[in-house]
Amino acid sequence: MTKEGFKIAGFSLSIFLILTIIIFASVYLNLLPSNMVGAFGFMIVIGAILWEIGNRLPIIKDYLGGAPIVIIFGTAALVMFKLLPEGTIKTVNDFMKTSNFLDFYIAALITGSILGMDRRLLINAGARYFPALFGGIIASLGLVSIVGKLIGYGWKEALLYIGIPIMGGGMGAGAVPMSKIYGGVLNQDPTSILSRMVPAVALGNALAIIAAGMLDRIGKMRPQLTGNGRIMPSQDINIETEKKFGLDLTMMGMGMLMSCTFYVLGNIIGNFVPSIHPFAWMIISVAVAKILGLLPEKLEQAASQWYQFVVNYWTAALLVGIGISYTNLADIIAAMSWQYILLVCATVVGAILGTWIIGKWVGFYPIEASITAGLCMANMGGTGDVAVLSACKRMELMPFAQISSRIGGAIMLIIGGFLVSLIGK
Repeated sequence: MTKEGFKIAGFSLSIFLILTIIIFASVYLNLLPSNMVGAFGFMIVIGAILWEIGNRLPIIKDYLGGAPIVIIFGTAALVMFKLLPEGTIKTVNDFMKTSNFLDFYIAALITGSILGMDRRLLINAGARYFPALFGGIIASLGLVSIVGKLIGYGWKEALLYIGIPIMGGGMGAGAVPMSKIYGGVLNQDPTSILSRMVPAVALGNALAIIAAGMLDRIGKMRPQLTGNGRIMPSQDINIETEKKFGLDLTMMGMGMLMSCTFYVLGNIIGNFVPSIHPFAWMIISVAVAKILGLLPEKLEQAASQWYQFVVNYWTAALLVGIGISYTNLADIIAAMSWQYILLVCATVVGAILGTWIIGKWVGFYPIEASITAGLCMANMGGTGDVAVLSACKRMELMPFAQISSRIGGAIMLIIGGFLVSLIGK
């Protein structure tokens, strides 16, 4: 490709280089604005660079997920080796955690993908999803227990401190409350229990991302196994609606407000019913609006257009934030014994196999079932959902991924509490 024809983040190479020099100069002169403007500028630039690199590296681009892997672990390495100023890291952390850019992004994906979905699909897929999810849970916990027994690690240890934490919905909604449940039952310090769970959660997330890229590759080799983002063979895309309204800037703004409002509604309901995560309530609210036809077709398409913009232009930037703020390479490296890696692999592979088999049985495409009901249980919650779906290029599956992370995570807390009471003492 010629220099003139090459585009990066939509810019010609020469213009992008000028923008990059300005951003990087501000970073290393410690003059990057410590607000969302500075964070956005830095994250978009470095995300675009690593995206291009990741999509051109042999093996990685074909088998390991390509750009998302390079962005997440590349930026995590920059932090680990202290190649970024502390001020820049703090700016990104504040944008990701205090301003909560991740929730803003996920809200757009949930609202747009559900409202843009065929109503019949939503009803049919929702009724079949939980059998596939439970198939993944049973297979993953069973396989890690068997492998733990065979290699002398101990099946109880493997089950309670590797399998369950990996399948438990990440850190904040998974490992942290799980450690408190374990601590209460076993009369131990939850902090020490959490320290045993963290490496499993981190390494499980990394392997789930890699596995998503491999499943995408399998789908390319065996097209009959995948819907390329459609979870069921009967799923239809409403092309006529796209043509009817076309891309419209005002509609995109309307879609943004709708995604924010549904997110707020989920938090309101979650305040009164805290046993279910606010994102789960958001999914339920959007699904009810879609199923009952409460919104005009134009508003459904507005949400879909906003979702498309967010996915197309902000995904790489968000992955930078995930790498810097949520990925600790030290924890992953610390867990690198062959036994530990084998047990984490057993958990992730079990999640894939269980959801593959049950998902196909209930009428899903096996690869999409394994990605959503399997890998999105084994990853690290919301951040892991974005990384996994980016690696396999199926961001439209976010509503199903969030069901796994939020509702599935809550189910794992119940299962974990029961099993530690039964076999932990």
